[in-house]
Amino acid sequence: MRDEPSASPVRAFAQPKMAALIFLGFASGLPFYLTSTTLQAWMTKANVDLTTIGVFSLVGLPYSLKFLWAPLLDRYVPPFLGRRRGWLIIAQLLLLVAIAAMSLHDPAVGLRALAFNALLIAFLSATQDVAGDAYRTDVLHHREMGAGAAIWVLGYRIALLLTGSLAFVLADRMPWPTVYLILSSLMLVGVIASVMAPEPSLEDAPPRTLAEAVVLPFNEFFTRSGLLRGLLVLLFIVLYKYSDSLVIVMGTPFLLQAGYTQTEIGVIRGGAGLIATIIGVLAGGALLAKIGINRSLWIVAVLQAVSNLGYYLLALTDQSRTWLLAVIVIENFITGLAAAALLAFLMLMCNKRVSATQFALLSSLVAVSRDLLTAPSGGLAAATGWPLFFLISIAAGLPALLMLPFIAPWGGDTPIGAAAHSGETASDAT
Repeated sequence: MRDEPSASPVRAFAQPKMAALIFLGFASGLPFYLTSTTLQAWMTKANVDLTTIGVFSLVGLPYSLKFLWAPLLDRYVPPFLGRRRGWLIIAQLLLLVAIAAMSLHDPAVGLRALAFNALLIAFLSATQDVAGDAYRTDVLHHREMGAGAAIWVLGYRIALLLTGSLAFVLADRMPWPTVYLILSSLMLVGVIASVMAPEPSLEDAPPRTLAEAVVLPFNEFFTRSGLLRGLLVLLFIVLYKYSDSLVIVMGTPFLLQAGYTQTEIGVIRGGAGLIATIIGVLAGGALLAKIGINRSLWIVAVLQAVSNLGYYLLALTDQSRTWLLAVIVIENFITGLAAAALLAFLMLMCNKRVSATQFALLSSLVAVSRDLLTAPSGGLAAATGWPLFFLISIAAGLPALLMLPFIAPWGGDTPIGAAAHSGETASDAT
């Protein structure tokens, strides 16, 4: 049995497994833009009409439906590298081939084949995400969750930065097919990390049948949490970042209507904002390692609501680049904190036996808040005006805060009903 990790942030980040997580996070983020932003740019340069480019956004549908085949990754164990790393390397090797195959297409003459290839990449990428989320959940002790989440997100964002910027720089110097061929080779980072990473140990056997793999995640979750508290946890996941999501969705329209230029917004958000998010994610990991998940959830919930005050004051004052910079830096820093805290909470609520399915289902609830509950935000802002809208966004953070005493009491070490996470690996067990 491994020793209990200390509450030292330095020790949490210094765990050898964190090196694997940053590279696996990188591999997880690498394919995302290749079927959206970069593909849209390639199609635009090939003079594909805007309607068709818009329809191509549907190739990202597997990311929203990945919970449908997640039970397969809990039920079946590949004959090599174990249940988690085995599925990771299968998805990664197939992704390497699928991304490289994009170099064989020409959007001007073969849209159907291109669409099928892009859909295949999205499916394999979503499958890699399922396996990666389960691996990260299973390999971390509950005190390491924040650091592991932070390191994973850091690797993911580095990949997005490469595919969202380096790809465009390369495309000015070589054809898009060559760019995709070069980017496909970067999947080797994930392949090597999967081979070198430790395999999480599993005391209980995987689900014995596919039917059990489908039913067990629900039964286990509600048996462990209780029906009422389980439903409260699900509602909490939906609402925890709702206050922040409202501002993220309407922040750009507000700033443009307030008179700030697209250059000002892009430079500040893309530069200082990106740096602040990365620092926030790492700070979130350190905070969770130092004071634990429960208190971190409380602190971050308050900070998310309070950070929206900056936009409220921005709506009441004249244009100021200095104030804009301060508001965006604070917002992105706290967004990073929240990302680490919520990701750690989701992992803690998953049982290692069925973590692939449980995490896929719980993370889909986050998308409900981000995509569905924020849909009326534009009409609300138009009806109330910007100052009142931002006050409402602050109030939107109160429901999650009021749930915390029943889910993650301030004095507790882990949320009520959290699954056990020892962080043991196969090498530790031997």
